[in-house]
Amino acid sequence: MRKMVVRALVAAASAATALLLTTTGAQASVQPGEVDPVFDRPAATAASADVGPYVTKLSHSEATSRLRSSGITWSSSGNCSDRNNPTCTSFSQVNLATIQGAQTLKSASGCALNITGGTETGHASGTYSHWNGYKLDYSLYSCVGNYIRNNFSYIGGNKWQSGSGNIYFLESNHWDVTYYNCGGC
Repeated sequence: MRKMVVRALVAAASAATALLLTTTGAQASVQPGEVDPVFDRPAATAASADVGPYVTKLSHSEATSRLRSSGITWSSSGNCSDRNNPTCTSFSQVNLATIQGAQTLKSASGCALNITGGTETGHASGTYSHWNGYKLDYSLYSCVGNYIRNNFSYIGGNKWQSGSGNIYFLESNHWDVTYYNCGGC
């Protein structure tokens, strides 16, 4: 009888621990309204094989809320946010890691950041493109430029690479940044 009670207690404790770890782990990394890439991942189907990393996409309002909370500004020549208008600056379908990367750059550098390009049409295509949510353009401010040059590795062709692998490309009138990850957020 005693062995049965002990086994039942061990089983109950194991189940409770597993539930607590799963719930705590899921809640620790997910903000309200976010999709958790581990626990809320859609099941792969025969038609859509699950290859490559799963990314969390944000709406324009979700992204701007995060940027605003970090003191990051954005602007557009058209003073708009329409993803299908190349004169706008849109964050529709931007990757969560891209926005977190901007937040990491802002907090690590202490510099003012102004985003001039997001996911709107009009940029170069490709897998790791603006349209696909991996890139942001920043205004040329000496503070952020000095931070990039002094803290990241020069890899040639006006490009620097952060320790986390993100690429910072100095174009003629802005920084074009490819975020493969959040940069250590």
